[in-house]
Amino acid sequence: MSNSTEMTPPPDWDDDERMNFMFSDFKENRDVNTTDWDSKMDFWTALVVKSCRDRGTVCVNLQELNKTFRRKEKSPLGLATVLQSMARCGKIQRESEFAANVDCGWLSWGVGLLLVKPLKWTFSTLLGSGRVPLEESFVVIELVKEKATELLRVYRSSEFASRSILSFQELCALSSDVCVDESTMCMALLQLQRDKQVMVSLHEGEKIVKFSQPGQDRVSTVSDVDIGIYQLQRSEKLLGERVEKLGLEADKCREEAKLLLSEGKKSQALRCLRGRKRVEKRADNLFAKLETIRGILDRIAQSQTDKMVMQAYQAGVSALRLSLKDVTVERAENLVDQIQELCDTQDEVNQTISTGVTGADEDIDELEEELKSLLDESKPDSISGLPEVPTKPLRPSREPSLPGYQQKKITSPAKRLEPAQ
Repeated sequence: MSNSTEMTPPPDWDDDERMNFMFSDFKENRDVNTTDWDSKMDFWTALVVKSCRDRGTVCVNLQELNKTFRRKEKSPLGLATVLQSMARCGKIQRESEFAANVDCGWLSWGVGLLLVKPLKWTFSTLLGSGRVPLEESFVVIELVKEKATELLRVYRSSEFASRSILSFQELCALSSDVCVDESTMCMALLQLQRDKQVMVSLHEGEKIVKFSQPGQDRVSTVSDVDIGIYQLQRSEKLLGERVEKLGLEADKCREEAKLLLSEGKKSQALRCLRGRKRVEKRADNLFAKLETIRGILDRIAQSQTDKMVMQAYQAGVSALRLSLKDVTVERAENLVDQIQELCDTQDEVNQTISTGVTGADEDIDELEEELKSLLDESKPDSISGLPEVPTKPLRPSREPSLPGYQQKKITSPAKRLEPAQ
């Protein structure tokens, strides 16, 4: 493998037998041996993506791949077929075609990046040739989406997150740890513009990038207000740099005056001090202008906040009006009257039910009293028509005794005959 790349070789890179198979060309007809054809295609497809990810780039061409995968002075013979298959599957796309599909003036802000020859591939495709130009650049779709997501994350976590518009140079400096070169950053910006997350435009010959803010589904077009805010922010930055530079210059004059005074050059020291006063005066004037610009920016930020609050209020009023569309005072009073009437009806029903149960309890009490009186009347001492209990002994009866029974002395009419033993 070429030493010019930092890609980690696969585990079986030193297996000569397997690598001889992988470095061989593809069969013209896949149906001859589908398993071997697919196995080789999967191997090189994964390796192409891995090599780009290891190098931190999102673009690849056949010439670079031949150098990257060179082994024992040999290059793979089937890489052109691999690129064609990846293009058909949508895993890669020609760089020029990828940029042209984005609804933006990529030719204006991408000059110097997309210096490819798109017609070369187009003509070969129209003529039926399967040959892939060595210098034709392709974008790996999976990797460019990853870079776009990472670039957006870096912007939103940076000090520029409060600014919706950045210059192209500021964005390059910000994304230096994410994108290895300007080409990679431009591809990531194209993907973000395709996703409606950024808007790249030209202002007075300068490329500026507008990002979508948190809570927005898509970025809005660059308006005159945006340009005005961008110019104010740019002026703030320039004035701040000049004030800082003048401060350093004033300190330098003061140190020179001290040095000249120590050498006995009083007149020259006085000139240095006068120069320091002039520098400080310019710095004070610039600082006053800087404070004015900062005040304007603060008011703009406050007005944007007020606008957002007003929009929220308006949305709330609209929602409330819609929710109360079918609600009127008359309907509310009618509903309250109906509820009160139903409550009164329920109270009457409950009272009726409770009264009926109480009456039933009173009837039961009367019946129990009557039953008690009947029991009292049915006691033995109150039973009439029965003879009195004799007090003298009875004479034995001459009537024959009943078989199986012994005749005993009757002492009480309550005694009964007992069976014979």
